[in-house]
Amino acid sequence: MPRPSISGPQSLAGSLDLDQVLVSWEAGQDESPLSCEADLIQTMTSIKEQAAISRLLSFLQEWDNAGKVARGVILNNFIEANHGKTAPELEQEFSQGASLFLVRLTTWLRITYMTGLGLRKILRSIGIFLSAVSSNRYLIEFLEVGGVLTLLEILGLEKIKEEDKKESIKLLQVIANSGRKYKELICESYGVRSIAEFLAKSKSEETQEEVQVLLDSLVHGNPKYQNQVYKGLIALLPCVSPKAQQLSLQTLRTAQSIVGTTHSSIVDCVLKVLGTMHLEVQYEAIELIKDLVNYDVRLPLLKGLVAMLIPSVKETSKLQPKILTDSAVLQLTAHLPVFLQQAAAAKTILVLARSSLRVAEELLHLRVIHSLMAAMGNTDHSNSQRLASVTLEYFVQMFPVVEEHVRKSMGEELYQLFLSNAENLYMKIDSIQADILAANKVNVTKVLYHCSTSDSNFSFSLDPGDLNQMDYITQSEEDMKSKE
Repeated sequence: MPRPSISGPQSLAGSLDLDQVLVSWEAGQDESPLSCEADLIQTMTSIKEQAAISRLLSFLQEWDNAGKVARGVILNNFIEANHGKTAPELEQEFSQGASLFLVRLTTWLRITYMTGLGLRKILRSIGIFLSAVSSNRYLIEFLEVGGVLTLLEILGLEKIKEEDKKESIKLLQVIANSGRKYKELICESYGVRSIAEFLAKSKSEETQEEVQVLLDSLVHGNPKYQNQVYKGLIALLPCVSPKAQQLSLQTLRTAQSIVGTTHSSIVDCVLKVLGTMHLEVQYEAIELIKDLVNYDVRLPLLKGLVAMLIPSVKETSKLQPKILTDSAVLQLTAHLPVFLQQAAAAKTILVLARSSLRVAEELLHLRVIHSLMAAMGNTDHSNSQRLASVTLEYFVQMFPVVEEHVRKSMGEELYQLFLSNAENLYMKIDSIQADILAANKVNVTKVLYHCSTSDSNFSFSLDPGDLNQMDYITQSEEDMKSKE
């Protein structure tokens, strides 16, 4: 009788004599061929498991006995061989003992992270475990040994390289994306502050974009701490990094819609950002302002924009002594923050007025026409003149009452120059005409109020839902008088 075909190793060292089993079966014992083969398979499986466990123990022993250089090689091989594997695949690779290697990685991380040596490899290796599909067990094991606090502390260490910190941010992203309780854990560990400070200090735009992804994740699905993230983003606006400002403004728009209410400091912070020389930052600030006018900060926001059209004497006089003694400083006046704010305010007012007739009407009540004409007379900053002139042109075209008062204030000659080409007017006016614009006394506020109360068909209306219209009209007039 022929013997059955058996797959697997030909010699089962010391565990079962294959020939003896087959001889017994051929001798007519009760055991069936299937029963014998099952015994063989079970024995072979047991041997494979023992061999796998032996390999695991050998690998762990190699790690334990290795120095820094050897461990670096081990990590390189591990990363290359296991990137993208699922948790079950990792368990199979480590004979159901993957956690034994993970605990060694986290221990080594906690011992060496302050030195920064080999940090990137350690974090990437841990990331293979945490980002694996069905890796909740690994995540919990990492968090139980203080993994979040370690990652956050890495962000604040000066000795650590930017690339290493980026790996830390990526791990925090993985943790935050694992669910609400993990986002709360990061926030409870003073994570928002650490992450925001790192964003402000980071020199790498790629790393800053990774931080933005993390902050965006923390503001979503995190009702307990979404306000904390929102306030952290506002606190970032005054930082010196243009990229950090840009990313913060972008994320703030998302956060604002989620939070639903505004913080008192957001108006001053976003208006100051308009003084930037970076157009990409200015664009994001204007986009946020467009959103904010739909919230309860609309009035102070509009007041602030109009006020920026006429910088205070205190601000504009700071450079006067230098200008008189140093001709090189003349070039710097183009970048004086208050003048940049002035130009940006004129631009923002035009954007807001075009997007909403109601907002345009409210701006008229805040004496925006007077302020725009004053900005047109600022011969120290041509961009302010140009943008203010273009914005004034829009109001003149939209509202006949504005056209009447502007024509009267400018005089026919200057007004015709204005009508012919508002954008290039600043290049055609002389010093006397510039003084006429700067010293204008235009005030359409009272006319608008009388029209709105006497003519029910007039387009301007006073909304009782806002603050009392007359209160802020009177206040605006008093403010303007004090400046004049």
